[in-house]
Amino acid sequence: MTDIANKILIVSTVVLAGVVISLSIATATLSKKDNKPVQTNAKFPTKAGYTFYDATTNTCAGKKPEIPNIKCVIDEIENPVVNQTRYALGKAEQAGGNVTKGYNGDLDTGDRKPLTNPYYMEGMCPVNVHWHLGAEHLSVGQYDENGKGPAPKAAGGYRKLAKNIRQGLKCHHYDAGDEKFTKTYDWKHCTNMHVGETYEVHWPHSNMGECGTPNQYQSPFYDGVFCKYGTTEFPADLSKSKIGVQAQIFTIVNDDAYYYPDLMKGMIVNGDLGTDVAKYTGSTTGDSRSNTKCSQYAGITWQVDRKCHLISASSFDKMCKDMGTQRDDMSSDFYPHGSREIVADYLAANNQVRNLR
Repeated sequence: MTDIANKILIVSTVVLAGVVISLSIATATLSKKDNKPVQTNAKFPTKAGYTFYDATTNTCAGKKPEIPNIKCVIDEIENPVVNQTRYALGKAEQAGGNVTKGYNGDLDTGDRKPLTNPYYMEGMCPVNVHWHLGAEHLSVGQYDENGKGPAPKAAGGYRKLAKNIRQGLKCHHYDAGDEKFTKTYDWKHCTNMHVGETYEVHWPHSNMGECGTPNQYQSPFYDGVFCKYGTTEFPADLSKSKIGVQAQIFTIVNDDAYYYPDLMKGMIVNGDLGTDVAKYTGSTTGDSRSNTKCSQYAGITWQVDRKCHLISASSFDKMCKDMGTQRDDMSSDFYPHGSREIVADYLAANNQVRNLR
């Protein structure tokens, strides 16, 4: 399945009320003064350059567009001339995939390229944080099929509590003889978490979010990503929209030497964290998608740290505490979600680039 010349890849465009989801990457950047509509609050005077919000209203609630999954391959036709199967794909490029240095997928994305700047430079902000059990991406030697972790029975039944969610790939750091990978942590805020396990953290970003307001962070993340869709700023299309996800993979340890206090705010860029980043376009993920059932939310930029890092359990618990202080109820993201299987080559974008920061 690596000879792209012998495949016919028919990529359809998904339209939601006239919105081209697969073309969510554009070049326009919003100016600060145009970043949000003004809503006055009687408790505060309005002032040029500032926006005040009704403290009781979550303007992003219910903004998630309902777009069902679709068959990844809608047709398979034998081609007797080259003795190959032609694939007609029901959707555009998928995530998460292989981000190993030098890898590129087989699906031709044409002029659809990932955003390579840091998201804040594109007028985007994080609108959610959540994580998956195991890595949804593959980086050989960092998080892959040969990774290690605690035995399932040592996890205190958390997989049962999490309704048998699918486990992704694991990092190579785990050492059963080192206490920091095995010592139980007393979780106060996150649930169904376990020291020694691998987790992939996602920070969805959007320029349609309510950046810098009490409504910035939302669960589900779609509410934050599409918060301003349908407004005068983003009317019946997404031509000005930018949507992206940061992803970073960690093994949790019970050791505060690996504490980071602001994990909720985005990818950690410090030392070797966040310095070797793969960038490509893909889709939303999770274990409801596979190589037979694809996401229709596509054309999204992914910026993925190729390395696995150690992080303290207290960093995660602090993040869950911070999530609990948001206007929106984020408790549905206090625990790990299931991981999608690694995307097949013929569903993965051929536009991956590598950035060293």
